[in-house]
Amino acid sequence: MLKFITKRLGMSILTIFFIITLTFFLMHAVPGNPLQQEGKIPATVYQNLRVRYGLDKSTGEQYIIYLKNIARFDFGESMKSKTETVNEMIARGFPVSLRLGLQALLYAVIVGVLLGSLAAIYQNKAPDYICMIFALIGISVPSFIMGTILIQFVAKNTSIPISGWGTFKHTILPSIALCLMPTAQIARLMRSSMLEVLNQDYMKTARSKGLKKSAVILKHAIRNSILPVVSSLGTIATDVLVGSFVVEKIFGIPGLGRFFIKSITDRDYTLIMGTTVFYGIVLVLMLLIVDIAYVFIDPRIKLTGGKN
Repeated sequence: MLKFITKRLGMSILTIFFIITLTFFLMHAVPGNPLQQEGKIPATVYQNLRVRYGLDKSTGEQYIIYLKNIARFDFGESMKSKTETVNEMIARGFPVSLRLGLQALLYAVIVGVLLGSLAAIYQNKAPDYICMIFALIGISVPSFIMGTILIQFVAKNTSIPISGWGTFKHTILPSIALCLMPTAQIARLMRSSMLEVLNQDYMKTARSKGLKKSAVILKHAIRNSILPVVSSLGTIATDVLVGSFVVEKIFGIPGLGRFFIKSITDRDYTLIMGTTVFYGIVLVLMLLIVDIAYVFIDPRIKLTGGKN
């Protein structure tokens, strides 16, 4: 187990290193000058800004400095904001994005598992067709389109707020917009997995012993069918967090996605790199946690000599 965790941790660190490197050199390859976006500035001021942000150094020197700063978890100063550093923006926006993402993911897992299970139990019957139609719609409609639809047809006829952040009501519509696609993915995955489990010999044995159908499904079928869902949670969580960028903008949520969108429009290079690298680290760590958790959840996996 220790070798397995060490191997996964090493791969995660290497992945994060490539994310940092790729982000740095891609941003430096983008044409244009971020310091000249607000109009022509005096040569002295321009030179002082270049020194302040380390742009007077070679690309190699800037890269080494950036790696050292990242090792201290220091993403530097924003090129546009005069009051906050990139770290402070992340500290202010990420808790909001995290809460919204976790809430949407929780809804997706609960509803997706229920729909997938229902579809498998009633295979080729009305509940199965209804659940799969819902899954098809969920996969086909992007989160930002769903957000717009919810604002247009739901919020106008209810007291649910369509923008801002503060109470639970503010999270309802953006959470639904975010969770629709992962719910559909989980439902389809759960259905196929459960159909396979229901045809296993041990399931037939359990039914032949006279166990109630509900007990067989809850204790055996769902428990074993949910394992593929757990293994895919890292990727699904990635989709939810990335999808929150635009959803936060639509609903006026003060999360990290708002800073990311704004950094692109302002060409704030340090903020773009900071938020990209930060999200990359978070997502890699989530995948690492899912890999490790899967070993504990599935007793059929045996680790020998660090190999699964």
